[in-house]
Amino acid sequence: MAEDTKSVKRWNPFRDEAFFPESVFGDWELPFGGRLAKRLESAARRTAPLSPAVDLAENEASYIVTAELPGVAKDDVTVELHEDVLTIRGEKKSEREETKNRSHWVERSYGAFSRSFTLPPTARAEEMRASFKDGVLRVEIPKKEEVKPRQISIK
Repeated sequence: MAEDTKSVKRWNPFRDEAFFPESVFGDWELPFGGRLAKRLESAARRTAPLSPAVDLAENEASYIVTAELPGVAKDDVTVELHEDVLTIRGEKKSEREETKNRSHWVERSYGAFSRSFTLPPTARAEEMRASFKDGVLRVEIPKKEEVKPRQISIK
Protein backbone atom coordinates (compact mmCIF):
# COMPACT_ATOMS: atom_id res chain seq x y z
CA MET A 1 0.00 0.00 0.00
CA ALA A 2 1.43 3.38 -0.99
CA GLU A 3 1.90 5.97 1.74
CA ASP A 4 -0.31 9.06 1.49
CA THR A 5 2.11 11.93 0.89
CA LYS A 6 -0.51 14.57 1.69
CA SER A 7 -1.16 13.42 5.24
CA VAL A 8 0.14 15.45 8.18
CA LYS A 9 2.98 13.80 10.05
CA ARG A 10 3.96 14.60 13.62
CA TRP A 11 7.63 15.04 14.34
CA ASN A 12 8.79 12.48 16.83
CA PRO A 13 12.30 13.11 18.18
CA PHE A 14 12.65 9.46 19.10
CA ARG A 15 12.12 8.44 15.51
CA ASP A 16 14.14 11.27 13.98
CA GLU A 17 17.28 10.14 12.18
CA ALA A 18 19.39 12.63 14.17
CA PHE A 19 18.49 10.95 17.46
CA PHE A 20 17.81 7.32 16.67
CA PRO A 21 18.62 6.26 13.12
CA GLU A 22 16.02 3.66 12.11
CA SER A 23 18.76 1.48 10.65
CA VAL A 24 20.52 1.33 14.04
CA PHE A 25 17.81 1.38 16.74
CA GLY A 26 14.53 0.72 15.01
CA ASP A 27 15.25 -2.89 14.14
CA TRP A 28 16.56 -4.02 17.52
CA GLU A 29 14.26 -6.65 18.96
CA LEU A 30 13.84 -6.65 22.73
CA PRO A 31 12.97 -9.53 25.06
CA PHE A 32 9.19 -10.11 25.24
CA GLY A 33 8.71 -8.42 21.87
CA GLY A 34 8.80 -4.86 20.69
CA ARG A 35 11.42 -2.67 19.18
CA LEU A 36 13.90 -0.42 21.00
CA ALA A 37 12.70 2.80 19.32
CA LYS A 38 9.13 2.11 20.52
CA ARG A 39 10.30 1.44 24.09
CA LEU A 40 12.40 4.64 24.17
CA GLU A 41 9.40 6.66 22.98
CA SER A 42 7.20 5.15 25.70
CA ALA A 43 9.78 5.80 28.42
CA ALA A 44 10.10 9.45 27.43
CA ARG A 45 6.33 9.93 27.62
CA ARG A 46 6.13 8.35 31.10
CA THR A 47 8.94 10.45 32.54
CA ALA A 48 7.79 13.78 31.08
CA PRO A 49 6.84 16.30 33.80
CA LEU A 50 3.15 16.76 34.44
CA SER A 51 1.94 20.07 33.04
CA PRO A 52 -1.83 20.51 32.87
CA ALA A 53 -3.36 22.27 29.88
CA VAL A 54 -4.46 25.81 30.76
CA ASP A 55 -6.67 28.35 28.98
CA LEU A 56 -6.32 32.06 29.75
CA ALA A 57 -9.22 34.29 28.76
CA GLU A 58 -10.85 37.58 29.66
CA ASN A 59 -14.14 39.33 29.27
CA GLU A 60 -15.17 42.87 30.16
CA ALA A 61 -15.51 42.06 33.87
CA SER A 62 -12.81 39.47 34.65
CA TYR A 63 -9.82 37.32 33.76
CA ILE A 64 -10.46 33.57 33.63
CA VAL A 65 -7.92 30.77 34.10
CA THR A 66 -9.17 27.27 33.30
CA ALA A 67 -6.97 24.22 33.94
CA GLU A 68 -7.71 20.64 32.90
CA LEU A 69 -6.84 18.31 35.77
CA PRO A 70 -8.24 14.87 34.86
CA GLY A 71 -7.76 12.30 37.58
CA VAL A 72 -6.81 14.91 40.18
CA ALA A 73 -8.93 15.20 43.33
CA LYS A 74 -10.13 18.64 44.44
CA ASP A 75 -8.32 18.21 47.78
CA ASP A 76 -5.02 17.65 45.92
CA VAL A 77 -5.11 21.10 44.24
CA THR A 78 -4.14 24.47 45.70
CA VAL A 79 -4.51 27.95 44.24
CA GLU A 80 -2.10 30.50 45.69
CA LEU A 81 -1.47 34.19 45.14
CA HIS A 82 1.83 35.81 46.11
CA GLU A 83 2.96 39.23 44.87
CA ASP A 84 0.58 39.23 41.88
CA VAL A 85 1.62 35.72 40.78
CA LEU A 86 -1.17 33.15 40.62
CA THR A 87 0.12 29.59 41.14
CA ILE A 88 -1.84 26.39 40.64
CA ARG A 89 -0.23 23.40 42.37
CA GLY A 90 -1.30 19.85 42.82
CA GLU A 91 -0.57 16.19 42.57
CA LYS A 92 -2.03 13.41 40.49
CA LYS A 93 -1.73 10.21 42.49
CA SER A 94 -1.46 6.75 41.01
CA GLU A 95 -4.47 4.54 41.70
CA ARG A 96 -2.69 1.27 40.93
CA GLU A 97 -1.32 -1.11 43.52
CA GLU A 98 2.01 -2.30 42.16
CA THR A 99 1.92 -5.51 44.19
CA LYS A 100 -1.28 -6.74 42.53
CA ASN A 101 -1.13 -5.38 38.99
CA ARG A 102 1.65 -5.69 36.47
CA SER A 103 1.79 -2.91 33.92
CA HIS A 104 2.49 -3.79 30.32
CA TRP A 105 1.99 -0.29 28.96
CA VAL A 106 1.75 2.99 30.88
CA GLU A 107 0.96 6.29 29.15
CA ARG A 108 -0.70 8.22 31.97
CA SER A 109 1.47 10.55 34.05
CA TYR A 110 1.46 10.82 37.81
CA GLY A 111 3.19 13.24 40.14
CA ALA A 112 3.28 16.86 41.25
CA PHE A 113 2.64 19.83 38.97
CA SER A 114 2.78 23.60 39.21
CA ARG A 115 1.77 26.40 36.80
CA SER A 116 2.27 30.11 37.55
CA PHE A 117 0.93 33.26 35.89
CA THR A 118 1.61 36.93 36.59
CA LEU A 119 -1.64 38.85 36.98
CA PRO A 120 -2.08 42.14 35.13
CA PRO A 121 -2.21 45.35 37.19
CA THR A 122 -5.95 45.66 36.52
CA ALA A 123 -6.74 42.39 38.38
CA ARG A 124 -8.55 42.55 41.73
CA ALA A 125 -6.81 39.54 43.22
CA GLU A 126 -8.46 39.96 46.63
CA GLU A 127 -11.82 39.07 45.01
CA MET A 128 -10.57 36.00 43.15
CA ARG A 129 -12.89 32.94 43.09
CA ALA A 130 -12.04 29.33 42.26
CA SER A 131 -14.27 26.35 41.48
CA PHE A 132 -13.55 22.71 40.61
CA LYS A 133 -15.93 20.47 38.68
CA ASP A 134 -15.41 17.31 36.60
CA GLY A 135 -11.61 17.62 36.64
CA VAL A 136 -11.62 21.26 35.51
CA LEU A 137 -10.37 24.08 37.74
CA ARG A 138 -11.76 27.54 36.97
CA VAL A 139 -10.27 30.64 38.57
CA GLU A 140 -12.02 33.94 37.96
CA ILE A 141 -10.28 37.21 38.83
CA PRO A 142 -12.44 40.36 38.58
CA LYS A 143 -11.00 43.42 36.87
CA LYS A 144 -10.62 46.80 38.51
CA GLU A 145 -12.79 49.52 37.09
CA GLU A 146 -10.79 51.47 34.61
CA VAL A 147 -9.52 54.76 35.86
CA LYS A 148 -10.78 57.31 33.40
CA PRO A 149 -8.69 60.37 32.65
CA ARG A 150 -9.93 63.45 34.39
CA GLN A 151 -10.30 66.70 32.49
CA ILE A 152 -8.75 69.67 34.19
CA SER A 153 -10.04 73.07 33.24
CA ILE A 154 -7.52 75.69 32.36
CA LYS A 155 -8.02 79.08 34.01
